[in-house]
Amino acid sequence: MYLVTLIGNLLIVLATISDSHLHTPMYFFLANLSFADICFTSTTVPKMLMNIQTETKSISYGNCLTQMYFFMLFVALDNLLLTVMAYDHYMAICHPLHYMVVMNPRLCGLLLQMSWILCLLTALLHGLMFLRLPFCTELEIPHFFCDLDLVVQLACSDTFLNDLVSYIATGIMGVIPFTGILFSYSKIISSILRISSAGGRYKAFSTCGSHLSVVSLFCGRGLGVYLSSAAIQNARASAIASVMYTVVTPVLNPFIYSLRNKDIKYALKIISSR
Repeated sequence: MYLVTLIGNLLIVLATISDSHLHTPMYFFLANLSFADICFTSTTVPKMLMNIQTETKSISYGNCLTQMYFFMLFVALDNLLLTVMAYDHYMAICHPLHYMVVMNPRLCGLLLQMSWILCLLTALLHGLMFLRLPFCTELEIPHFFCDLDLVVQLACSDTFLNDLVSYIATGIMGVIPFTGILFSYSKIISSILRISSAGGRYKAFSTCGSHLSVVSLFCGRGLGVYLSSAAIQNARASAIASVMYTVVTPVLNPFIYSLRNKDIKYALKIISSR
């Protein structure tokens, strides 16, 4: 599944770069989302596979901190890119005459740059807050990777400030983007329902159908992980929910975007013929 995730997302990136017909805002953000998925999966799965192969489950403090930093970075980046793509679909469907003027290369680059900066700063803040906590010499983390919430709970001091920062960051980087996605799709659906022809409605739905499927998977799995960790005290059940979130969702994204997208399939055929 990890190899399929790497190859599938890498093919989308290569297809977007190589085909000039895909040099549009929608595919620009899709290529960056695929790159983020590759990095997101690579923060946890290779270490897990190595642990399974070598039958050792140890990780150093520095490696644990590094894993947490990059995991938070790419989770937040995935979330913001999905939000930006929702805005892109909103402009394409609700304001088609202004789309090319508003979604110009400068704005697309600025949105991507701001997404990276916000995610880097958020992950850095969590990392600095983590560094202030004292820990015992040896700890047992009931998970297959260094999850920030679980590791913070093992600290030998009060973690109120860390929890407060975590809640605020979740609100800013999670709740606000998700609200933006809901708002965009409420406007999109309202606009589609006003289209008189059935063919026009189908074309509009097909434009945003793949993105809506990925948003549902990403947000649904992520919400399931946090609900399960809050409601279920079984560490194995929580780990299984996290596997669905960190492994299954990224491996499905290339299939969702390529199987129903004629432009992507055409570009992939060109790559395979070369």
